[in-house]
Amino acid sequence: MGSESTKPVSLKQKAAREMEEYLVVALFLFALLGALTTYRRLLMSEVGLSYLHYGYAAIEALVLAKIILIGEVLHFGERYQDKPLIVIALYKSLAFGVLVFAFHVLEHVIHALVKGESAVAALARLAAQPAEIGSYALLVFVAFVPFFSLQEAGRLLGEERFLNVLVKRPQAGSSASP
Repeated sequence: MGSESTKPVSLKQKAAREMEEYLVVALFLFALLGALTTYRRLLMSEVGLSYLHYGYAAIEALVLAKIILIGEVLHFGERYQDKPLIVIALYKSLAFGVLVFAFHVLEHVIHALVKGESAVAALARLAAQPAEIGSYALLVFVAFVPFFSLQEAGRLLGEERFLNVLVKRPQAGSSASP
């Protein structure tokens, strides 16, 4: 959601802007992963198991946010920028969902290697859980649709106008058009 400006942007301003973007994406991902962790905890408590991986969800959110921002810098998922907003949002959700899924697989492989296991063993464990993998991929995709819809709406409207539309109540008698 960049804004057009004629003034040169200092390195400090650019770093602050990038940190703000990073935190927004990380907070969104932590809300998603935290909700999934809570759901998993509740399901597992029904069979007497404990599951409290909120720290893991926070770290994963921070890492995934960085991956998403790097993907955006590399123009990942920008193939259909001239299409309607819903097409852009669906395509970016799919593209970044695949990117996040690839990281998820890599994460399991690295975890196995750290524990002294082989990468093949980690991949075999993942492949043995197709329902869990499929549901994770579906949840990430579905969660990304509103995220990228809002992000693209901000890009199309301009940051200031988008934030006004998003957080300010319209005055009585004012029109919704520009």
